[in-house]
Amino acid sequence: MIKVVKFGGSSLSNAEQFRKVGEIVRADEKRRYVVPSAPGKRHKNDTKVTDLLYACYAAAEADEEFKPALRKIRARYNEIINGLKLNFSLDDEFKIIEENFCQKKGSDYAASRGEYLNGIIMSRFLGYEFIDAAEVIRFDDEGNFDADTTNSILKERLKKCDRAVIPGFYGAKADGSVKTFSRGGSDITGSIVAKACKADLYENWTDVSGFLIADPRIINDPKGIKVITYRELRELSYMGATVLHEDAIFPVRKEGIPINIKNTNAPEDSGTFIVESTCQKPEYTITGIAGKQGFVAVNIEKDMMNSEIGFGRKVLEAFEENQISFEHTPSGIDTFTVFVHQEEFEGKEQSVLSAIHRLADPDSIDLEADLALVAVVGRGMKSTRGTAGRIFSALAHANVNVRMIDQGSSELNVIIGVSNEDFDKAIKAIYDIFVETRL
Repeated sequence: MIKVVKFGGSSLSNAEQFRKVGEIVRADEKRRYVVPSAPGKRHKNDTKVTDLLYACYAAAEADEEFKPALRKIRARYNEIINGLKLNFSLDDEFKIIEENFCQKKGSDYAASRGEYLNGIIMSRFLGYEFIDAAEVIRFDDEGNFDADTTNSILKERLKKCDRAVIPGFYGAKADGSVKTFSRGGSDITGSIVAKACKADLYENWTDVSGFLIADPRIINDPKGIKVITYRELRELSYMGATVLHEDAIFPVRKEGIPINIKNTNAPEDSGTFIVESTCQKPEYTITGIAGKQGFVAVNIEKDMMNSEIGFGRKVLEAFEENQISFEHTPSGIDTFTVFVHQEEFEGKEQSVLSAIHRLADPDSIDLEADLALVAVVGRGMKSTRGTAGRIFSALAHANVNVRMIDQGSSELNVIIGVSNEDFDKAIKAIYDIFVETRL
């Protein structure tokens, strides 16, 4: 059995956290491949190393003094090395980094050094081989992740290596120039490694014991989720749940490799299992609640639009012309609504409206701003009668005006539109009716 283990920045912020990670890895000989992030915050007012690197490189790129900032970053790593009583130095690595900053190798290169350096320390601490992600994670010339080439290179490399540390977050193009994933991309690296070695389990270690049913900033001490499917996770991640990078599920999904979200500071907790499918009945009708604020609803009306071939395409073309992506598109017989991010839309609204009139010839267009979308997700909803009715009842009781409600054909999720000011209230009401009433 093979386990791939990824540790987030909070799990590797200092020497004490490194020791916890070492105990976790050594406690199970099946944990053969380790993917580390860059050091995170040591305390509330601290700064993540990745952010320090971005700022340091920005100074170098602007031909400003950056060496004191780089020395500050080196001190962070020396603190970890000395705290672990390791007998080696990163001085040569920092000389190379300084030279490359002077040569302006790029912000992706700069940001990637956080994981790169932490990977070197981790490999020394564990006694594992170090594999530079730039050698095995490939991006094409346009900067897009090349999954097939990466899988081929990485699979061959891991065949020759029984235990290794592979830094997260970055890779390289064929010419060797470093390219990073989006922030949180170490989750993706862990998933890529799990696929390449055909792991039995991908453990993603962070500072929480798995997914929670709702945002703890809104719900006081929400219940945890024991098992969640890839599809449910995708819905919740897309709507704002942030424990795991939403793209991290794709490499392992096709292979059927489960993901276990675990807590470095409470390793005995079972955490959350993310699986392809399960016959386990969920504890509650819903699996989770998530949402986003700051939307505009563009309501288009036209008599007999349902019989006009291509009407929806013409409307969406107006948004495409203006480089605006849409979030949700509920519709009726004579109405078609497009939800878009308000911040993105406001500067282009008249251009979009003009394009809709030109392309689709609607009877009228109405804009409704300051809206939020709330997603109620759960595989249990399909086999439970009256879920939508309970949602309506809970929101009405909480005096929340529902602007829109839509349920997909999969019956996996219900999307509700409310005003921004009712966002927290709506989530609390839904949580109470499905979770608190069960207690």
